[in-house]
Amino acid sequence: MPFLHAGGLQHYYRVDGVENGPVLVLSHSLGCDHTMWDLQSAALAPNFRILRYDTRGHGATDVPSGDYRIEALARDVLAIADGLGIHRFAFCGLSLGGMIGQWLGANAADQVSSLILANTTPRFPDTRPMEERRQTVLKYGMASVADAAMGRFFSPGNSPAADAVRRVLLSTNPTGYAGCCAAIRDMNLTPLLARIDVPTLIIWGDRDVATPWQGHSEVLATEIRNAHAERLGAAHLSNLEKPRSFTAALRRFLLPPPDDTLTGGFEKRRAVLGDEHVDRAIASTTDFTRAFQELITRFAWGTIWQRPGLDQRTRRLLALTAIGALGRWEEFRMHVRTGLSHELEPCDLEELLMQLAIYAGVPAANTGFHIAKEEIDRHYKEAQE
Repeated sequence: MPFLHAGGLQHYYRVDGVENGPVLVLSHSLGCDHTMWDLQSAALAPNFRILRYDTRGHGATDVPSGDYRIEALARDVLAIADGLGIHRFAFCGLSLGGMIGQWLGANAADQVSSLILANTTPRFPDTRPMEERRQTVLKYGMASVADAAMGRFFSPGNSPAADAVRRVLLSTNPTGYAGCCAAIRDMNLTPLLARIDVPTLIIWGDRDVATPWQGHSEVLATEIRNAHAERLGAAHLSNLEKPRSFTAALRRFLLPPPDDTLTGGFEKRRAVLGDEHVDRAIASTTDFTRAFQELITRFAWGTIWQRPGLDQRTRRLLALTAIGALGRWEEFRMHVRTGLSHELEPCDLEELLMQLAIYAGVPAANTGFHIAKEEIDRHYKEAQE
């Protein structure tokens, strides 16, 4: 298991994604652990080197006794980054993680490239609820606060993530949970907000009763210079209740569209269709067709296919479905052929064509199956040669 000794503690961490990509640190909520970010980590791994960790007192990280401080929790992040040789990173924190992010944004701007502060606050004016929670878990254990915490975490109804989150919550060490409760109880980050000068995204849930807009996210959006706020239809754990919307917000914020759509379009076109096809298209370009080739390269490949909201496999399947429904069989064959050479498998084509039979007609699916079978046979034959 990946452990790192830093700052006097043993920290559990996990790194995923592109080895040499820009680093994105994900910091979890009180009572959760690094697995809270599983969906975001998988979705963003093609673009980032993802660092997740268990906050002190949580998961597999050490559990010091006594009260913690937000500054100490933030310095843990810097110690982990330093121990891994990470000198600059984007930071996304939710709830307690967002509180840690505020301190980092104000005090470690030379290391933090951008901030995402989700479902969080700079201060709770009334410290009594957090102190009562701290005393309760120390006296009665985590089960004594589980139902109330789950009621804040998710909107009413069944969430697919709820059972896993409850298990993590119940397994959290009461001493560590109480220590973080003390950090939240005692914090007042409001004076630091004006010092945050890195690009900042505020994500808030319109069903979040723990850190609602008024008095919490609103303060962040007002006090942090040039911060942008985005609302999700979710309760406190918005990244789990609305995972795709949360991830899309991160992508829009962290992955701006390319400036050079022509160069990027040619790169994407080669990645999807292969060098042989693109070289052939370039060689056959004439003065008459050059403007059209640039049009599709800039807008189809350099803009639409560059959008990060869908992975390449899904986007190819959507393209194949539309092309098949319209009966553009030459294009259909090309995308089947190049898809089989990259991320598509015959089972993907079978499911696509069954959908096509229902929504575009059996004759279209019949032609599609015929072409797909030819290309599958061709693909297997070439693989054996």
